[in-house]
Amino acid sequence: MNKYLGSAYQFGGIGGVLSLVAFVILSFLRSDPTNLSLIFGYVITPISLFLAIKFFKEYKNQGFLSFAEGMSVGFVTYLLIALISGIGIWIILLVSPVLFEEIKLSKLEVLEQNKETIIAQMGDDSFTTALFSVQNMISWDLALNDAIWKLIPGLFFTIIISVILRKNPN
Repeated sequence: MNKYLGSAYQFGGIGGVLSLVAFVILSFLRSDPTNLSLIFGYVITPISLFLAIKFFKEYKNQGFLSFAEGMSVGFVTYLLIALISGIGIWIILLVSPVLFEEIKLSKLEVLEQNKETIIAQMGDDSFTTALFSVQNMISWDLALNDAIWKLIPGLFFTIIISVILRKNPN
């Protein structure tokens, strides 16, 4: 089993730490680092997945890769990225309530700026619900959102990379 998970642990851990470092750096540059952090995650996740699956194929599996092996390695990789990033962001926001409040205020400002558009497109109830959600947001909500938006693209990219790198022995 370690044969399958060695490269996943390595590149998933690196990807998760890089995502967390990006969040920290962006928090010094912007009042709301969450959106840019998600974009960074869309870049680092497929790179980490590709490297983990490619490394497994070339160095652990004699150049062969089944779709199932690629999916297994990819799953552990993007799960680790999401867990490390999500838990790390949650801890950072717990330790720095000022940062959490800045993010919350930024999200409230965006809602207020787009109030008319949201009401016109989605209705008054949708705006009220969104406003209530942001006002009652806790640090875990932001961390969970980050983790989910690493898992969803992770699955998508894992399928694509596993198909592209697949090579079965004849």
